[in-house]
Amino acid sequence: MFGDLTVQNSIMSSRFLFLILLSLAILSCRDGSENSASRYRPGKDDMADINRYFVQKDRERIQSYSERKGIAMKESPTGLWYNIEKEGNGTFFKDNDKIIFQYECSLLDGTLAYSSKELGPWEIILGRSELPTGLNEGLKLLKPGGVAVFIVPPFLAYGLIGDSKKIPPRATVVYNIHIISKDVYLPSFRQ
Repeated sequence: MFGDLTVQNSIMSSRFLFLILLSLAILSCRDGSENSASRYRPGKDDMADINRYFVQKDRERIQSYSERKGIAMKESPTGLWYNIEKEGNGTFFKDNDKIIFQYECSLLDGTLAYSSKELGPWEIILGRSELPTGLNEGLKLLKPGGVAVFIVPPFLAYGLIGDSKKIPPRATVVYNIHIISKDVYLPSFRQ
């Protein structure tokens, strides 16, 4: 009987010792990884390199997409990719123009995000509406009746966050646009 108690105490002591060593090992690993991660902060040069890398990868994806689709795209100095299928008639759009257009907004993989067939035409005031920067820039390349394809990289579209609905973070967005009409927006002023 005393032998059984000695064996049980020995097993209990071994388990207790094992748990203590395991806890110490986990705590020492966790502390080390937190300290090393919190000590490193990327500098401006590191962040610039990371941004250049992402911009280059986005360019490669856009070029691949346009080749697969057989669309001859041009790139603006800001990084917007566009193909004007029909310029339209009249004068080019500028800030404060009210524009109504049909659209299809999709991701590079072909996933449809938004469409005027589903939501109705989009009515905006150029330069004042909450449009992605790239789309705002692209609309200024058109006239009433214009038709175009705009490929908007993440930094000109919805950025690192997406739109929290159908466009994910860091998504490149493809807009197929057909301008329906144009009016000049004149804000009313109180006297």
